Amino acid sequence: MTDYNDAKYECPCGYVYDPAEGDYEHGVMPGTAFGDLPADWLCPLCGSEKQYFELVD
Repeated sequence: MTDYNDAKYECPCGYVYDPAEGDYEHGVMPGTAFGDLPADWLCPLCGSEKQYFELVD
């Protein structure tokens, strides 16, 4: 069973959002679940919106 608070999500470009690391350069602190990212957060590599990310098993 996946704990969605710790779940990693992958962008089509290959970037993986890891909640344990966050996205410090863009103001997202470690421990921030993917679902808790700001609505306007974009992939730091390609600029894709959150809707294009998929759960990493």
